Amino acid sequence: MMGMSPQLHIVTKGSASRIAIRAGKKILFIDSADIIAVEAEGHYVLLQHKSSGYLLRESISTMAEKLSLFGFVRIHRSSLVNPAFVEEIQPLSTGEYLLRIRGGKKYTVTRTYKKNLHLLAESWIGTHGLVQTERAV
Repeated sequence: MMGMSPQLHIVTKGSASRIAIRAGKKILFIDSADIIAVEAEGHYVLLQHKSSGYLLRESISTMAEKLSLFGFVRIHRSSLVNPAFVEEIQPLSTGEYLLRIRGGKKYTVTRTYKKNLHLLAESWIGTHGLVQTERAV
């Protein structure tokens, strides 16, 4: 189901976070933990949910700001990912990284955003030199 929305609203109660989005003539409430990634699509963003995709009338910068509260990480000027769905990171010879999420979809982590890779995990074990992180291990 693809819907368009002028805005995305976040409703929090305790540790759960629900996001209200407009899908056609309805407003749906989805759990932020079920969002896999967000990708820029012109003046819109495609919010990729576990069960569907939603086209929202928001900028990727606005989405990055709103979803960073829930741990989403910006990896490219046009994409954010939910770290809970990240399965693998591979360094590329260009200085960029290839990030694979559950289900097999791959994203490029550009050099500009590679500093954000440390946000994908609470702890890094045995990865010294593979991924340059700002966090001391």
